[in-house]
Parts: sequence; C-alpha cells; structure tokens
Amino acid sequence: MQTLRPRRTLGWSIGLPVATLALPLLAAELWLLGTRDAWPIVAATGAAITLLILAAWIGYRRSRASISRYGIVERGFFGGVSTVASRDVAGVLRVNLYRSNSLDTTQELFVVERTGRGAFRMRGRFWDEPTMDQVAEVLGVEETVGAEPMTLSELREANPRLLYWFERRSLSF
Repeated sequence: MQTLRPRRTLGWSIGLPVATLALPLLAAELWLLGTRDAWPIVAATGAAITLLILAAWIGYRRSRASISRYGIVERGFFGGVSTVASRDVAGVLRVNLYRSNSLDTTQELFVVERTGRGAFRMRGRFWDEPTMDQVAEVLGVEETVGAEPMTLSELREANPRLLYWFERRSLSF
C-alpha cells in the first residue's frame, strides 16, 4: 500500500499569505472601533481567525490517498473518506489542462471507473508528478496520456463525467 500526500510546500505557499491577510483586518477593526473599547472585539476576531487557520492546517495535514492493488481510499481536506475498489477501475487518464486565462498547463490525473465516471482526481497544483506516476502502477491498470493540452471546456465536451459537478456547467453564454 502506498500513502500519497499532497505537496508539502502547499501549506506555506497558501497558508502564509492567508495568515498575513488577517493582520490588516485586525488593524482596520482596531482603527474603526477605537482603541479604548475595541480590545475584546479585536481579541475575539483574532481568536476566530486563528481557529479557522488552525482547522485549515489540520485538514491539509490529514488529507491523503492510500492506494493499493485493492483500490483507493481518499481522505479529503474536509475529512470525508471515499473508497474506490480496484474492480471498479477501468484505467487512469492523464491530461494537461490549460490554466484559466493562461498558456501554462497543469497535469491532471483521473482514475476512471468502468461506467466512465471519474472516481478519483489528482490536480497538478496539489500533487507532484512523481506521486501521480505511482497511481496506475500500484493499481495495475492501463494509463492513457493525452497527446495535446486541452482547455477545461474541451474536457467538459469530451468527458463531462470526469469533472466535479460545478465544473460540468459553463458560465459563459
């Protein structure tokens, strides 16, 4: 069994800017409310922000995917656990998706069920390539690699069942 974890640099590259955004918020709250009676409110706001950041950090540290020849057990960021049996896996698809409004691409990995639905997804922003390379090998299924990069709308047209529910609908008219 292989336990795969998201990039560990992600915590610092996302968490530190989010945490530093709290300082101007607290300073503005202190300035707007005045210094005399504002300390309990500023302290309560600071404690709430600290608890939210701590909860996000714990969720990030606990997220992982355990992959074996028997299937995949994924523990998501919000604590949900999903399981995919290897008998339900048809294959692994890897594509390069263009980032929105950019020519840069990120690699995406989809574990596809026999019904054609996406059972498990690894985004290149969160998982590195050596980690993605292990999935098809450990599951013992065929891996298909897309020849050309594609946009999200092209993927939506070609394989809408691979995407999350909110990605299946286009906001453009």
